Amino acid sequence: MYRLLVIILLCLQASAVFSQTQHTHDVYFNTDEFVVPKTEENRLLLFISKLQNVDIESIVIYGFCDDVGADSYNLILSQQRADAIKHIFANNDISETLIRNVDGKGEVLLKIISEKDILKIRGLNRKVEIIVTEKTAMPEVTVAPKKEEIEKTLSTSEQIKGDLNVGDKIIFKNILFKTGYSTVVSKSKKTLEDIAKALVEREDIYFTIQGHVCCTKYTRDAVDKRTKKRNLSVARAQYVYDYFAKKGVDKRRMRFVGMRRRFPLGGAPELDRRVEIVITYVGDSNK
Repeated sequence: MYRLLVIILLCLQASAVFSQTQHTHDVYFNTDEFVVPKTEENRLLLFISKLQNVDIESIVIYGFCDDVGADSYNLILSQQRADAIKHIFANNDISETLIRNVDGKGEVLLKIISEKDILKIRGLNRKVEIIVTEKTAMPEVTVAPKKEEIEKTLSTSEQIKGDLNVGDKIIFKNILFKTGYSTVVSKSKKTLEDIAKALVEREDIYFTIQGHVCCTKYTRDAVDKRTKKRNLSVARAQYVYDYFAKKGVDKRRMRFVGMRRRFPLGGAPELDRRVEIVITYVGDSNK
């Protein structure tokens, strides 16, 4: 009976792997060009915007040319087209760690389709194919938590109410920001309110609010889509600062600063769109 259950579970897992959801998109180019035409860029940005709520496993990008031109030339051009699409993804809050393959395939054989105009057929072959694969939800296995794991499950407000020392850093758990914006997602607002209440009660601590972003290069800050300024990490920290002040936290106890992308956590991109506080002073709570 036990062997039968194991076999059933393995079959369910295998089924999940082979039923991964994929999102595809094609971008078309002009003859001998790898610059993305404006209309095609707009179509691509619309496609990217629809991926914001997708838990992405991987992205592959394949570049192609038509049958005109030497093989060596077409290989270079197709790679340039693939690289151009990767650049657009990277500049629109898609982590480059998710892009697993960017490959120029050279020319495409003329497709056998109903279209008779060979020029139109070649136009359809001057393209980049994008395949976005979603992560597969694996069956959850219940395991009894260890003591140290239980301690890690403390909420942010519970951590604030606990024993704190100068230099302690508290990451705001379950506070997620909208991609490209300084405002939190709706499901995070109740948690942020609980944190504010805990900070109002802890009058003995002073702290710095640090804002972070994901998916940028060379430690540059990201662009705030609302203001169009490249200061998103600062804007996120100030958003939290203003929220706390509104909820009754004394402004003299806190300051805010943008950390850009200098300290990524090394996990999922959305976890780097975060705010955390660093304790700068702890007074005598008995006074």
